[in-house]
Amino acid sequence: MIGRGALALLLACAVATADAQTPGVEPTRTVAMHGTAEVAFAPWSDPEALLLQAIDDARDSIHVQAYLFTSKALARGLIAARRRGLRVEVLLDAEMNRPGSLSVLPELLEAGVPVAMLTRFNIAHNKVMLFDADTPHAALATGSYNYTRSARLSNAENLLILRGNPALVRLYLDTWQRQRAEAVPLRSLDDLPARKDKRDGRESDRTTVD
Repeated sequence: MIGRGALALLLACAVATADAQTPGVEPTRTVAMHGTAEVAFAPWSDPEALLLQAIDDARDSIHVQAYLFTSKALARGLIAARRRGLRVEVLLDAEMNRPGSLSVLPELLEAGVPVAMLTRFNIAHNKVMLFDADTPHAALATGSYNYTRSARLSNAENLLILRGNPALVRLYLDTWQRQRAEAVPLRSLDDLPARKDKRDGRESDRTTVD
C-alpha cells in the first residue's frame, strides 16, 4: 500500500510532468555565458550613447525591435547605417508607434528602412537591437530601456550590450525572425493596421509615453 506522503509525491510529479509537456509551451533555453557585458543605467549614465556607438560599429546588419521608438538620434543612427550599406530592419509595436505618438516611424519609412508592425500580441514589449547577428562578432543590446527621450533623461532604466556570444545572439535573431514572419510590413503610413479595440484588454500603460 502506498502511504499518503508517497502518493502526494507521485501526484506532484505527475502534475509537474504534465505541465512540462503542455502543448504549445516551449522549453526555456540555456546558453553558456562568455564574452563581455557593457552596462548602462539611466538616468545616471547614457544608454543612448552606448547604442549609438554600437550602431556606428556595426558592419553588416542591425535588427531592431521596439515597444516605443521616439528617439530622433537613434533613428538618425539607423538611417545612417542603412546609407552606408548595412541591412537595417525594424519591428515596432503597432499601437505605440503611430504618427500621433511622436514615433520615428515616418522618418524610418521615408529613409527606406524596412519596418513591420506587430499586432498579434497584447503588447510587443521587447527592446532589442542585434548587431551583425550572423557573424562571429555578433552583439546584442537589451534591457528595460525604451528608445525614447524620457527613458534617457527621466526614467530608471537599464541597458546591456552583450558581445562575444554568437549563440545567444542567434537565439534572439531566431525569435526576431519568428515575430517578423507574423508582422505587418509597411510601405507607407497608409499601410498601418487598424487600431485594436480598447476593450480587448491591452494594458493601460499605453497612455504613458516612456
